[in-house]
Amino acid sequence: MSGLAVSGVTHDHGARRALDEVSFRITPGRFCALLGPNGAGKSTLFSLLTRLTALQAGRIEIGGQEMTRAPRAALAQIGVVFQQSSLDPDLSVTENLRYAAALHGIWGREAGRRIGAALVRLGMAERSRERVSDLNGGHRRRAEIARALLHRPAVLLLDEPTVGLDAASRAAITAHVHDLARQGGLTVLWATHLADEVAPDDQVVVLHRGRVVLDAPARGIAPDGDLAARFLDLTAAA
Repeated sequence: MSGLAVSGVTHDHGARRALDEVSFRITPGRFCALLGPNGAGKSTLFSLLTRLTALQAGRIEIGGQEMTRAPRAALAQIGVVFQQSSLDPDLSVTENLRYAAALHGIWGREAGRRIGAALVRLGMAERSRERVSDLNGGHRRRAEIARALLHRPAVLLLDEPTVGLDAASRAAITAHVHDLARQGGLTVLWATHLADEVAPDDQVVVLHRGRVVLDAPARGIAPDGDLAARFLDLTAAA
């Protein structure tokens, strides 16, 4: 499978079980919302997907590469936008992206072409020379997403990417990433606790207390369109 597959992933933090037999699959070009309240295990799962934390049990396959057997090949298939910004505020947008491109072994004209294309896709071309410290939160997020796409990953992981943004910026970022999945065939895993960021055709994996309690299209989970109410029902009780 060339998208993302998580199978039987279990992870303990000491005596506490953070993830319990978590399994789901996302096909190429699909936008999947990993929907869960704070403390559900979303950040632990992202740490495992990015290999910041070692896998204890289960299997993760990214872009056809199995994480334990071929970690470098698997990691090469992903672009990541973490919850906390990691851009250098004193550098321009382009300088930040050139640095990131170099880390992936992309140099010179090829780096310039990829940076230009990524900034156009995210509506950031006119801000390429601005310092990151002068950007608002929404444009910083766009720059981070552009950076994550430079090495042409098969899978884009975003961990609570709209935290701290105003409503208009949240809507714009969500729309941009949905377009990336639809138009570019990118597999997207978007972790959030905000149901209004999910489109009717999105796949939704609801994570609660370390377990997948539902995996289905948003339209099927909430035919009336009130996904927020259904989400509360699924995660309200013990």
